[in-house]
Amino acid sequence: MLNPTLHTRNLSSSFSSLCLNSGQWQPLSAPKAKSLSLLSPATSAGGKKAQRRSGGIRCSSEAADEAQVSLLTKTKIPTKLKAVVTVNLTIGGIFSHVGITRGLDDFADLMGRSIYLELLSKELDPKTGSEKKPVGAYAHKIGHDPKEAKYEGEFSIPQEFGGVGAILVTNEHHKEIYLKDIVLTTDDDESSSFTIDCQSWVHSKFDNHDKRIFFASKSYLPSDTPDGLKEYRDKELKALRGNGTGERKVFERIYDYDVYNDLGDPDIHRDNARPVLGGSKQFPYPRRCRTGRPKTKSDPKMEKRAGNFYIPRDEAFSEIKQAQFSAKTLRSVMHAVVPSINSALVDRNRSFPYFTAIDSLFDEGLNLGDQGDNAGNVFSTVIPRLIKVVSEADDFLLRFEIPEMMERDKFSWFRDEEFSRQTLAGINPFSIQLLTEFPIFSKLDPKIYGPAKSDITKEIIEREIRGYMTVEQALKEKKLFILDFHDLYLPYVHKVRTLENTTLYGSRTIFFLNPDDTLRPIAIELTRPKSPTKPHWRQVFINSWDATGTWLWRLAKAHVGAHDTGYHQLVSHWLRTHCCAEPYIIASNRQLSAMHPIYRLLFPHFRYTMEINALARESLINAGGIIEGGFSPGKFSVELSSVAYDQLWRFDMEALPADLIRRGMAVEDPTAEHGLRLTIKDYPYAADGLLIWSTLKQWVTDYVNQYYQSSAQIMEDPELQAWWAEIRNVGHGDKKDEPWWPVLDSTGSLIGILTTIIWTVTGHHAAANFGQYHYAGYFPNRPTTARVNLPVEEGEPADRMTEFMIRPENELLKCFPSQMQASVIMAVLDILSSHSPDEEYLGVGPEAAYEAEPAVQAAFERFSGRLKEIEGIIDGRNLDVGLKNRCGAGIVPYELLKPFSDAGVTGKGIPTSISI
Repeated sequence: MLNPTLHTRNLSSSFSSLCLNSGQWQPLSAPKAKSLSLLSPATSAGGKKAQRRSGGIRCSSEAADEAQVSLLTKTKIPTKLKAVVTVNLTIGGIFSHVGITRGLDDFADLMGRSIYLELLSKELDPKTGSEKKPVGAYAHKIGHDPKEAKYEGEFSIPQEFGGVGAILVTNEHHKEIYLKDIVLTTDDDESSSFTIDCQSWVHSKFDNHDKRIFFASKSYLPSDTPDGLKEYRDKELKALRGNGTGERKVFERIYDYDVYNDLGDPDIHRDNARPVLGGSKQFPYPRRCRTGRPKTKSDPKMEKRAGNFYIPRDEAFSEIKQAQFSAKTLRSVMHAVVPSINSALVDRNRSFPYFTAIDSLFDEGLNLGDQGDNAGNVFSTVIPRLIKVVSEADDFLLRFEIPEMMERDKFSWFRDEEFSRQTLAGINPFSIQLLTEFPIFSKLDPKIYGPAKSDITKEIIEREIRGYMTVEQALKEKKLFILDFHDLYLPYVHKVRTLENTTLYGSRTIFFLNPDDTLRPIAIELTRPKSPTKPHWRQVFINSWDATGTWLWRLAKAHVGAHDTGYHQLVSHWLRTHCCAEPYIIASNRQLSAMHPIYRLLFPHFRYTMEINALARESLINAGGIIEGGFSPGKFSVELSSVAYDQLWRFDMEALPADLIRRGMAVEDPTAEHGLRLTIKDYPYAADGLLIWSTLKQWVTDYVNQYYQSSAQIMEDPELQAWWAEIRNVGHGDKKDEPWWPVLDSTGSLIGILTTIIWTVTGHHAAANFGQYHYAGYFPNRPTTARVNLPVEEGEPADRMTEFMIRPENELLKCFPSQMQASVIMAVLDILSSHSPDEEYLGVGPEAAYEAEPAVQAAFERFSGRLKEIEGIIDGRNLDVGLKNRCGAGIVPYELLKPFSDAGVTGKGIPTSISI
């Protein structure tokens, strides 16, 4: 969302800010808030518009033209500058603490010695050849209201000082402060002012003596850095990298790498141990942010989970953020709602007795009982739409919102056509592939996992498509498609089956493309590999005209649904967006200066992601966490994502066009829109995604071309080359020797790399995340787990089949998640699918650094305008009755890639970053 402080930035580029140079006022841009020192843990002022490491300029006069005339006609040479510093008051920050330190801070304010500012010249001293001496002044407190405090300081500027390029800030309070902005004016004319938009935490000097630095918003390649700022630029990056030792403190800003060795806790119990992910051939994985916590006693490779899950201070959510959303809300669900559900239901394995009992979660709710005053405050203020108060008993009800899919057509989940449609327009449209070879063969070792050749035969397919064409014709005409979870899951089948209340198969599902571009499932193959006690077993299921065959088909679909849901959450969502993006964020902060134009392009796309990922390690993907408790693979869930990373992840294939081509869902065609022709024209994710991709690529192209005029400049940019090398060799170091990594040697390769990264954290994440409650809120549509084997599986007790024949519905209910699993997952998905009231959407609110360059600002406005056009295009497609995968009776329209949204669970909107 557009920051209110940016609304009045109307000065032309030549007078967007001021500096003093040889007695004349000169243009100066505002700084970007990225510090010379280390920083501390967490949050932002003014809601979700986060810690802005780019500064912003705003003119305090009513008209830009008047300001320019005023500056041009000055005859008096000013020698003084006044600075007004605005500090946001936050929970847990300055002015909120009590005791001795509060008294000391009040005394410092009274004495006018609580914030010290130093102006830095862009020029070197011609006599010494080193940086000019900073001009410093204390800012004294001039008042505060409930939301912010003001400080004022005055500088005497030597005429030979030159242009101001940055400001150093020392916080002499005993607590950190949230620095909103610094406004500089001349001593005799407040109309000629400019604002340094900081939006960042500044640590106390009693925690860290290093000063914070805020650079001007004009972007510089390393070779173009003003001489007076070069050393500051280098020092800042070195400070942000740290030295790789010691436990990180909450006020620090150090970015460093580590493996995923904090998901388990073997000191609690050996069952809580989990393998280290990353740093080995067995379990390759992207890197996470290093915390430096002590190692466990039981295993020196594992890190203790006690204490804070450190993230650099400006990476965290705001403490003054609206209480109802994001990290705070998610934590409330984890730490208050989930335990309450567990207490209310007691038996974690109890199935739903009837389908009407599932409906009661939406109609009547789950009575959580009296939760006490503290829990009541959390329930009623943080998640009021989920928790309702039963006033007469002071009990709380967990009553779920009705998902849109259920509201439109309660029984759509039962039908084959909806099962198929969601492979193209649901929350996991990333897995469907064109079938290009037949018969189908596994790549696994047949000595261990059984026959490589699939039991889905030519005769089965041709019979199911009613002789419409031969298999050979269907392959040639691109009519057969597959969901293939066989080779990924099969090695884990017997491991998972050792766990309580879950099971697993390897699966393949074949679809046939109808003339109207809809898919029809024609065969499902479920496989159990041999074990020391059981032989290899495999069966192909088809829809049938008889009751027994029809119910077995429904059970097979439920298992495939659980496979697809698990793959979606662990691979399409967590691995490919959250997990793989963290190294990009770390490398960008370690290797790209805040002054670097590429840093400023990427910065808005990285906000809050590290906080969300830390929260995931804390409560979602950890041992015994939400994912392990609710998804089929159980304790092997995240381990499976490591296997998928090893087998499937390639940076070059994360670009949407490349991904579609790899899966056979598109071919290159220079005559087609976006240069691609879709194999299935009515493929909503691909069709809308290509609109977003091409728009992103054009914006990135315009931006890159503004700063790089030749490939030589890219090759000779040490920060840029170090950034890309670190992503490959460290952040994704387990794959560093793969031949498919792009070489960063041209503007074209840079544009491709940047577009891929931005697409991953915007369009791809939006498509994977914000439809979760719409489609999985009614869990029979997308069960997260399948808990029992099929009754026809070889070796199952005979009474299983007897019970199935008497009441097949009961077999399906036993297969679905338990009451406890379903309630917990539904509560979490509701929060994960929600947009904050102050969500920042793609193309809304340019960064201050963009506004400092007229050509960049114009490109951003074109980008924003095109996204608004895309809104209308998608609306039109959803009204086109010829597009049956997105328009029809009871069908949820495909809106996941509409750029903008209101707050709440809307099933649309592309945030600028992974913020939930």
